Amino acid sequence: MNPFSLSLVRAASVAFAFVAAVAHAQYPEKPIKLVVPYPPGGATDVIGRVMAQKLSTALGQTVIVDNRAGATGNLGAAIVAKEKPDGYTLLMGALTSHSISSVLSAASAQFDMEKSFAPVAIVGRVPLVFVVNPAVKANTLNELIALAKANPGGITYASSGNGSPQHLAGEMFQRLVGVKLLHVPYKGSGPAMTDLIGGQVQMMIETAPASQGHVKAGKLRALATATTLPIPSFPGVPTAPEAGLKGFDVSSMFGILAPAGTPAPIIAKLNSALKGILEQQDVKDSMLAQGANATWTTPEQATQAIRNEVAMWTQVIKDGNIKGD
Repeated sequence: MNPFSLSLVRAASVAFAFVAAVAHAQYPEKPIKLVVPYPPGGATDVIGRVMAQKLSTALGQTVIVDNRAGATGNLGAAIVAKEKPDGYTLLMGALTSHSISSVLSAASAQFDMEKSFAPVAIVGRVPLVFVVNPAVKANTLNELIALAKANPGGITYASSGNGSPQHLAGEMFQRLVGVKLLHVPYKGSGPAMTDLIGGQVQMMIETAPASQGHVKAGKLRALATATTLPIPSFPGVPTAPEAGLKGFDVSSMFGILAPAGTPAPIIAKLNSALKGILEQQDVKDSMLAQGANATWTTPEQATQAIRNEVAMWTQVIKDGNIKGD
């Protein structure tokens, strides 16, 4: 290539970079769609609507919530994964559930958690807690473990479905402490909780918001959190490490993702807006009402958190030889 042609190429590259930078600086120039991959009313939807409302104000453009329920969240996630990476279609993800699905139902999920998305930020976490029916003769986690060891397969634990975080938390627990429990999957946390209260099953590792009312009413007994941090709504309940479960830390993680390939300046602008939003007290209060602790991470931290989540559940699924429905 002669010097003149080379100069033209360089000039064109500089011009392209300048145009791209201007375009990114002006983002967003039209409404943004925030896909919620579940029906209206659930925790993901409520958190998504709070984020959409606040992002609309912060960015000066309307952020529209688009509920795309189906295939336990896989449908909506797959839709976003295939969208143009321009920052105008985002996913309000239930990242723990998506991470499990991407491993357990890899063939049908149509997305890869580590390759299909550009994480913007983790925005919230919902902790899980060990709860038992009051008839179970265990007031501590160690007593429950002793009971399970004395009666292999005799302790039943409920979950909101095969492959759910509650199910895999139970599998993880069994392998960590060396016990054998009998898994009883339900179609959702509601019916599982009903049978746990009724005594048809004996224990569950359930989200804090779903169980706290029943614990306060004396219908369930909380033995420990499933996390390394205490849960304010469960005063006096030991954390997993305090109860002897070292390395056990399970919560449902929520975050906003863009399609892979979305320009870094757009991701940075969204992340900065979310940082300010998640520092607002009314946002913290709204999320806490859903049992979620408001958090904020950089895109890099969100990427690592998702990578860790996928690795953890891949190992649990492999060790337990768990199959998707």
